[in-house]
Amino acid sequence: MSLVQAVGLEKSYRAGEVTVPAIRGADFTIEPASFVSFVGPSGSGKSTLLNMIGCLDRPSGGRLTVLDTDVATLDRRRAAAFRGNHIGFVFQDFNLVPVLSVYENVEYPLVMVQNWPAAQRRARVLELLEAVGMSDQAHKRPDQLSGGQKQRVAVARALVTRARLVLADEPTANLDHATAYRVIELMKQMRDDFGTTFLFSTHDPKIMEAAEVIYALEDGRIVPGGAQ
Repeated sequence: MSLVQAVGLEKSYRAGEVTVPAIRGADFTIEPASFVSFVGPSGSGKSTLLNMIGCLDRPSGGRLTVLDTDVATLDRRRAAAFRGNHIGFVFQDFNLVPVLSVYENVEYPLVMVQNWPAAQRRARVLELLEAVGMSDQAHKRPDQLSGGQKQRVAVARALVTRARLVLADEPTANLDHATAYRVIELMKQMRDDFGTTFLFSTHDPKIMEAAEVIYALEDGRIVPGGAQ
């Protein structure tokens, strides 16, 4: 059964009196435990697709199902609950909370979204910090970490709720070449260990090389033959 499926997916925005199409009739399928990239130039619609899959934005037309849920039927409250229970996010600028420690940043979704008991939170956070190789940095604040370390923490935070789908928007953009490779390998290892699907928006050749499926976008359309 597909994890994500889009049929004739459309998204338009209003700019004054003008309607601006961002996604035009996109069809695609994403399977469980896969490593998938949306690729294309800036403005091609990559981030818009991720926002709709992540229930941050609603489609204007067509159909989009995530985990058998038609995302267009979710109001704001239900969309937030759905994200918190099923979807993790990794961003190019890390989005760590600067006043929290590494441990507290990873723990944060369990407190704010899922409200796990303290003992279960601690066991899960320690498991993820160990998995991403950051156990010995648990007490540090984000400003004491390198870019690669911050992204490792972000990956742990994305996975801590046992998310089945992680959306990563240009996750290697602020990393040097060698660090980017290490983060990509980490994500693939997390996919293998936890069965999580990783879905990227990127134009980084390193991620394209690692992806098992690529959907190429151009002017809001998936290019025929673009899926590999």
